[in-house]
Parts: sequence; structure tokens; C-alpha cells
Amino acid sequence: MNTATETTSNAGAFAEKARSFGQKARTAFRQIRKAPTSVRNQILLDAAGELEENRVQAQILSANEKDLALADEMQISEALKERLTLTTSRIQSMADSLREIAAFPDPVGEVILGRTLKSGVQMVQKRVPMGVVFTVYESRPNVTIDVGALCLKSGNAAILRGGKEAFHSNLALHTILVSAVERNGISADCIQFVDDTDRQFLFELLRQDQLIDLVVPRGGGALIRAVSENTSIPVVKHDKGVCNLYIDASADYRMAVEIAKNAKLQRPSVCNAIENLLIHQDFPHIESLLSDLKDAGAILLGCARTAQISSDVSPIADPETEYSTEYLDQRLAVKIVDSLDEAISFIDTYGSGHSEAIISNSQDSIAQFRESVDTAAILINCSTRFHDGGQMGMGAEVGISTGRMHVRGPMGVRDLTTTTYIMEGRGNIRQ
Repeated sequence: MNTATETTSNAGAFAEKARSFGQKARTAFRQIRKAPTSVRNQILLDAAGELEENRVQAQILSANEKDLALADEMQISEALKERLTLTTSRIQSMADSLREIAAFPDPVGEVILGRTLKSGVQMVQKRVPMGVVFTVYESRPNVTIDVGALCLKSGNAAILRGGKEAFHSNLALHTILVSAVERNGISADCIQFVDDTDRQFLFELLRQDQLIDLVVPRGGGALIRAVSENTSIPVVKHDKGVCNLYIDASADYRMAVEIAKNAKLQRPSVCNAIENLLIHQDFPHIESLLSDLKDAGAILLGCARTAQISSDVSPIADPETEYSTEYLDQRLAVKIVDSLDEAISFIDTYGSGHSEAIISNSQDSIAQFRESVDTAAILINCSTRFHDGGQMGMGAEVGISTGRMHVRGPMGVRDLTTTTYIMEGRGNIRQ
């Protein structure tokens, strides 16, 4: 068979398989959306219990070791490897997350408003499941559990497509969810895992606009673009986190250094870690701050003014690229600014709209920052690491949306619902 024929054959097979995924999910959605809250919660509790079994943890860690070995062959970055790595502690965190989600109030059926219309018709607006949710994500296996659980809790069917670098880990975790779903009498098709990592198959799934209701890409810029440009299905983007921390002239030194260290170095590979540090030129402790950050493990890059102040700073060669890069490691780009206005302009230019923070003792500066910066979260005198569903009391999240439509910030269980209007009368007709 020649190459052209093979390509056509593959395309046809992919299209048929993608339709099958969508049709199965749509059918299963009709079942899961009607499942009682108690059943949906029990699925999550059963999965949590299974994750805590020593035998199951050993299987998951063995699968993860395969992925880590392949990651070494693929020469992926240390930051991505850190995201990929599972431990017994991280597996326990997944189990804890499942129990937390199970304990949340059920958003399905929640009445948002109700009133009697002038016509005498009784009107109620209530929350209902979104439908079929297709999530495309990279590196972090815990997303399989978090997104799967949130979809099940909210009565949605899920199609999960993880990155090839985490294939074995994702597959092992998906098996846990399937086991819990079937144990409670629900079709396994409500939580499907895409076992084909071919990008062409991804594109075929993105064409299933009659069967899939929402696409949620969670990953780097290339993934977000690939998904957004190849689908007509509504997309909620969970884009990169180029987060910035601005230290005002009036900032307390000890607060500034501790927040900067936490925001960058506690876990550099996550999306709410800072990538750029902006320092007002009149902040009196610039050199000491840079020294403390270097001693804590930061790899400092900086503008010419910063490099002149400290020999610990490597000059930035390409500002347009380096200030807009999500490093996901210990690298931190530093810029000294003349004013708060310049800092805000910098954030508008290079930030990704994820998390922006200010450290200041000036209420005027804080107010200007709060009212001027356009982002999913503004953090005042605290670390960007708090922009997280769990830290904000919302539990696990599908991701942190950097867009403006439907949801912005952590996307939790309530955000996986839409609304419907129910109007009831007694033979009322419109005059």
C-alpha cells in the first residue's frame, strides 16, 4: 500500500474511532447525569479507598517508573519530570482529593433563582451538568484523577487525553476510576481514556462537535494553540503561567524575600510559580534581596541595571523571549522598574493573565495595582502559590483558566455545570 493510501486509511479509521468515543460518552452521559448524588459520591469514595491499597499503589508506581524511563530517553526537562513523578505521598494526596470532592455540595439541581412571572408562570433556573467534557493535558498524572472526579461529581461524561510522556501512569489511574464507576452500576463509558497518542486522532476528536460539549486544554502554549485552532467546540483554556511579582519601593524587606522565595522556589514547575520579578528602583534592599534569592537556589537572569547591581545575575540577551517564557524551573528573570506604572505596563506586555502579585506598604500603590492589572488573580502581600483551587477552599480543579468566557481562575466542580430554565403553568398561554 502506498503512503497516500495508508494516510487516507488511517484518517478514516481515526474518524470512525473518534465518533465511537463521542457516541459512547454521549450515551453514558444520559445515565450519569441522572445518577443520584449518593452514587456519584460513592464512586469517588471507592476510588479513594482503592488508591490507598498497597497493591494498587505498587502498580501505579511501577507504571510511573516506565514513564520516567521513557522520559529519560526522550530527554524531557527536569521541570516536566518533576510534574510527571509519582510517590506514595502524591498518590495519597489524590485519595484525599477524591474524598474532598465527594464531600462538596452537589451543584447539580442547585436553584439559582425562582420567581413568578407576570403571566402567572412559575420560573426556576437551576444548575445541570455540562455534558461531554474532553480534557487534553500534559505531564501531570494527577490530572486524570482530579478531572475525572470533578466530571463524575458534576454528572458529566469525561474523555481524558493525557500526554504520551505520562501514558502508563494515566492508564493505571484511569483503571481505578473505571473500577469504581462499574462497581456502582454506571457505564465505564462515562470516563473514557484516549489510548491513542497520535496527534491526528486528537484532531479527529476535536471535530466531534455534535457529540462533545466542551474542550479543556491544559498545558503549554503549543498545546493550547493546537487545540484552539482545530476545533469548533467551545474551549476553556488553561494556558501557561507567566506570573509576575512586583516589589514596591515601600515593601517590607523580610516579607519581600520570603514571598519571592516561596513564589519561585517552593515548587518551580507549577503554573502559579513566578517567572518574573519586578523591583522598584527605590526599593532600598535590591542587592540583599538578589543575594538571598541566589542563596535559596534561584538562578537569576536580569536586565542591564540588575546585572550591574549584582554579579549573581546573568544579563538577559533577548527580553522579548525571556520575559515571556514559562521556565518551570529555578530560573527567575529580574527587572528593575522606574515606577509602578512601568511594572503594570510590563505585566500587560509579558504576563499570561494567570497570577500577578504586589508587595507594598502603600495603600495607594496597592489600589492602583488592583484596579489596573488584568489577570485571573491578584495577590496582595502574599505568594502567587495561593492561586490554587485547594488553597482557595474550592478543592481540586480542572485547571486555572486564563480566558474570560464561562470561568476565569480555578475551574472547579460548579464550573462544570450550565443552567436550564424550568417554567410551569396551569394552562397559561401568551397573550
